[in-house]
Amino acid sequence: MRLNGVARRLAVTTALAGCVLAVPASADTLQEALTEAYLHNPLLLAARAGQRATDESVVIEKSAGRPNVSSTATYTEIVEGASPNGPDRLFSAGVDLGVPIYSGGAVRNSIKAAENRVEAGQADLRGTESAIFTQVVAAYMDVLRGQAVVALSSNQVDVLGVNLQATSDRFEIGDLTRTDVAQSQSRLALAQGDLRSAQANLISARENYIALVGKAPDNLQPPPPLPNLPSDVDSAVDVALENNPDLLAAKERARASEYDIDVAGSGRLPRVSVFAGYDYQNTLNSLRLADGTAAPSQSGRDGQVGVSLRLPLFQGGLPAALERQAQARSAAALEQVIATERDVIAQVRAAWSSWKAALAIIESSQVAVDSASLSLEGVRAENSIGNRTILDVLNAEQELLRSQVQLVTARRNAYVAGFSLLAAMGRAEARDLGFVGEGILYDPATNYDRVKGKWFDWESESDPEVQSTRTVDVPAPNADVPEEDEITSQTGY
Repeated sequence: MRLNGVARRLAVTTALAGCVLAVPASADTLQEALTEAYLHNPLLLAARAGQRATDESVVIEKSAGRPNVSSTATYTEIVEGASPNGPDRLFSAGVDLGVPIYSGGAVRNSIKAAENRVEAGQADLRGTESAIFTQVVAAYMDVLRGQAVVALSSNQVDVLGVNLQATSDRFEIGDLTRTDVAQSQSRLALAQGDLRSAQANLISARENYIALVGKAPDNLQPPPPLPNLPSDVDSAVDVALENNPDLLAAKERARASEYDIDVAGSGRLPRVSVFAGYDYQNTLNSLRLADGTAAPSQSGRDGQVGVSLRLPLFQGGLPAALERQAQARSAAALEQVIATERDVIAQVRAAWSSWKAALAIIESSQVAVDSASLSLEGVRAENSIGNRTILDVLNAEQELLRSQVQLVTARRNAYVAGFSLLAAMGRAEARDLGFVGEGILYDPATNYDRVKGKWFDWESESDPEVQSTRTVDVPAPNADVPEEDEITSQTGY
């Protein structure tokens, strides 16, 4: 109950921060970052293109059960060995039609397997979308945390610089010793090193953000509260078992593998088809009679229709081997469902634990920051009357910085863990987050519905073009911190 209260206070505080702080015209929000990734991330766009390729597998399998029409044309010039009265040249053309009637269920089951794999691919696409969103959220929060840590570290360097100057001045008048000055110099040097490290981490976080989003982060704003977080871990697991895209994809592949067994077994069964053909031949006036004159008839026509039955009698054990192979692959697919289910449960429970732990750390870290701030004020006051040493002041300042960084990190961890929990539950996609309008929301079923009934051989698409954005022209990021972070770094974002 206490943690739930912390979660509510965190959500309210974040929401109020987003409402109270004036958002500059050039500022970026988490919604904008996710939208940009949704529209232009190359990995997500590649996954969508891959799914469109998977959609065509249904059409490919359907084609095996459709009529097949072919034509041939041949021109032959006989240069040697012709009979005295035979033709010197020959032109022939023909049209053949074949209609499969029965294939032992191979076509029907292949189509069903392909349809299941399309549904598995659509679930995989959901998983890819969710995974990229999780990475974007983590990158967004990493930049916010990096900016806050740089601001805190920079402020610490400034404070220690003032401390060193004051210590040096008191040393000059004999109020302090050389040891006090050395301690101040040491802490300042360490703080400067920590600042350089924080700046490097911030640049790395911004580079990762650019790689995912496609643009440089510009004065990122506080993130909004996360929607639909579960009230307990058991309900989170229940939702995940119903909606996690990886688990849904594994189940669809298992169903497809069951149809594959029937397809393999159909190799023992007969094949029945109806055929029709029409052939035309013409000797092009090169056919002669016995007296050497041209034959009155130089062409011929032939038409035929019939039914073909192919009954396999012995194939060297091939059908049985294919069926056993399909059964083994189906067994592997079924086991993969359980393995994925286990992984999903573990992901949900781990994300839940991390989220709750981060909320608890936020509460304790806030107490630590408040206490460290009060302690530092008291130590400074006591130092001014000689009851505390310079080392006590330096330690108090370091303790405050450490608690502030821990608070900033806990806020970042709580948000990322909460979003990871939603992702594991299957609720971290564009539809769930509600930030993409109907005009740009990508629905993989739209393309599948468009192509699944196509049959014309000459129907083609336009050549593909790159839709993702390149980052080669994005300037290399620096470690500068917006002025707003100088203020918000004390409380987090």
